Amino acid sequence: MRRFTLERIPRARAPRAGTLLALALALALLPGALAAQAPAGTVSGTVHAEDGAPIANVHVTIAGTGLGALTDARGGFHIANVPPGTAELRAEHLGWSDARVRLDVPAGGAARASLVLRVAAVALADVVVTATREAVRRIEIPATIESVGAAEIARVRPTHPSELLNRMAGVWVNTTGGEGHSAAIRQPRTTSPVYLYLEDGVPTRSTGFFNHNALYEVNVPQAERVEVQRGPSSALYGSDAIGGMINVLTRAPDATRPLELSLEGGAHGFARLLAAASTAHGAHGLRAELNLTRSDGWRDASAYERQSATVRWDVEPGAGTTVRTQLTASHIDQQTAGAAALSEADYRSDPTRNYTPISFRRVSAVRAATTVDHVREATLFSATAFLRWNRMEMLPNWTLAFDPHVSRTGHASAGLMLKVRRELAPARARVIAGLDVDYSPGMHREWQIDAARENGSFTTYTRGERSYDYDVRFRELAPYLQLEAEPLARFRVVAGLRYDHIGYDYETHLPALQTGVLRRPASTTLGYDHLSPKLGATLELGRALNLYAAHAHAFRAPSEGQLFRQGRAESTLDLQPVKADNLEVGARGRIGTLEYGATAYRMIKTDDVLTWTAPDGTRETVNAGRTLHRGLELSAALTPVAGVRLEGGWTFARHRYERWQLRTGEAYDGRQMEEAPSHMGSLAATLSPARLRGGTLGAELHVIGPMWLDAANTQRYAGHELVALRATLPLGERLRLSARVRNLFDVRYAESAQYTEARGRELAPGAPRSLFIGLEYR
Repeated sequence: MRRFTLERIPRARAPRAGTLLALALALALLPGALAAQAPAGTVSGTVHAEDGAPIANVHVTIAGTGLGALTDARGGFHIANVPPGTAELRAEHLGWSDARVRLDVPAGGAARASLVLRVAAVALADVVVTATREAVRRIEIPATIESVGAAEIARVRPTHPSELLNRMAGVWVNTTGGEGHSAAIRQPRTTSPVYLYLEDGVPTRSTGFFNHNALYEVNVPQAERVEVQRGPSSALYGSDAIGGMINVLTRAPDATRPLELSLEGGAHGFARLLAAASTAHGAHGLRAELNLTRSDGWRDASAYERQSATVRWDVEPGAGTTVRTQLTASHIDQQTAGAAALSEADYRSDPTRNYTPISFRRVSAVRAATTVDHVREATLFSATAFLRWNRMEMLPNWTLAFDPHVSRTGHASAGLMLKVRRELAPARARVIAGLDVDYSPGMHREWQIDAARENGSFTTYTRGERSYDYDVRFRELAPYLQLEAEPLARFRVVAGLRYDHIGYDYETHLPALQTGVLRRPASTTLGYDHLSPKLGATLELGRALNLYAAHAHAFRAPSEGQLFRQGRAESTLDLQPVKADNLEVGARGRIGTLEYGATAYRMIKTDDVLTWTAPDGTRETVNAGRTLHRGLELSAALTPVAGVRLEGGWTFARHRYERWQLRTGEAYDGRQMEEAPSHMGSLAATLSPARLRGGTLGAELHVIGPMWLDAANTQRYAGHELVALRATLPLGERLRLSARVRNLFDVRYAESAQYTEARGRELAPGAPRSLFIGLEYR
């Protein structure tokens, strides 16, 4: 049986992929109806720090032209096709102050420049790469993007990604055990597939095989930068990116730091070794990283181990060509009950207790990607080929009470990401056209288990018969087109359109079953076609004020688990993609040493895929009508005096069911969504007194506001506030000592909470006061 659904914007006809791609490439390669000009020149040079050390990955641009380049491992850069005459050269890099220099570019000749960067007073990013898949100035992007750079990552030294990400306005990443997590970005906390996780711009998993724990497969503590784009971004990235995107950028080879070692230890048996070696010779640069982490866990039977490695090889063969190849491998073995829920009584009196000590999760992931960029005059050609392999064995703790099972799942991927970017001199216009291809065969095997319980805890289990056994092949073909122009000085318009063709070939190895709580669909083929447009504009009114506005339509096709692991639902094959329409307006700027940002958004989701929890605790996945998400996000960074930095991010939000009619007759129309804090935020202060010679002292406050625990809005969690302290102290030129304390006041708080009629209030306790000490060698 073949099943095919067609999703489209109202009154918009979905064009064929080939037609749209041909149009995109034709536009991108247009030479432009330009008058004859004098021969273009070139600009090259170096970027280095005050001490003379070269700085890699600096974005160097020619003002007013859209031309630019990233510096290599030796700090060098080369920009071709520069119009002759006087030009302003800009160098921008996260965590460093901007550098600018004016120079004369001879017709058909070459100009050279040397730029010096100094450590910036504030840490909000000037240059980002996630929005357009290449480095651009943030003030030209009609989107809300924040990032954390390598220097800040090294200072925070996160034991969990949440310690970095929760510093950003509008972001709440909670801990589910080990480095596992779930997220809330412009919507309630969820494990649903509404976020996109990237490594150097390549999705870490295939769209069809989403896992909310994607970040534990990425080496966050050794990253060059972590960028978060809040809100939909389907026009360039396709399905998944409804709530937002998290892009982890790896570090480039750096000849000035050939060896880095870090050893840490702390509470509850935590230990971590981070090692990196880097070299550059001629046109080649090589960097290798190793992350070995373990913890006993602060709760019973919640141990965690991780081994991961990254190798990156950069090559610059010349003639405007750069090649980057990286290989990443991770293995995670953890007992999954690190944040398992307890009854309210045990949450308060015995928080280390674990009802599900038999649960586990074992993950192996390997990714490889090669990116080739070639610049020829005003055109950039980019191609990324990637391979992925993932396997997971799991006994989930959260289903033991109503759906006990063990599973083995996995998928492999082969894909290609093509892009052409053409610069057009009139109105600083550029055309970006591309094509994404992904083929990912996968499998799902699952067995019911008979779990024995003693004194309220599951102690042993025996494996029973298979409940699910299927193979599924996911395929995606997606051309996209983006146009940018500056019709008026400092007023920039961006328009984008993407067409996604997504399909599943599903084959079950067990008979179809349409009764009970473990139903199985028959073998079938599903397909989804969708258009995703976006339109935005930025207005630069000087350094102090940059205004932007954007409207974006996004969608998310159901994942294989939602479609083919039917459960008790009457039909999961009828699930429609989630659609979202997001409108946001914002202001950002820099006044002296104050950098600020403010964004207001309104997002409507239709056909939202939600999980209804029945009174007996069983769950059912359904398309739930319509939800409304509104919020105000504020962020700021300030250096009032030398050696003092203040930062903060705050969000006020409302998330509401506009329409949710259950087949049981209940309706939650107009109710607030559960696990959606009314406000959340963070404040941080960092002192860098001269007497510490590069050392720092810091304090952070994280706040999660009150939220409902059920869709009926009958039970409420009051929220919590947590305080953390951090300190670093240089021990000579190459050694640095660090210490940090999480949950300084030992607050009892919940990482997640819910309420059901069957089990009452259940809360997953967060970790108590914890001390960590580290020693770093560079």
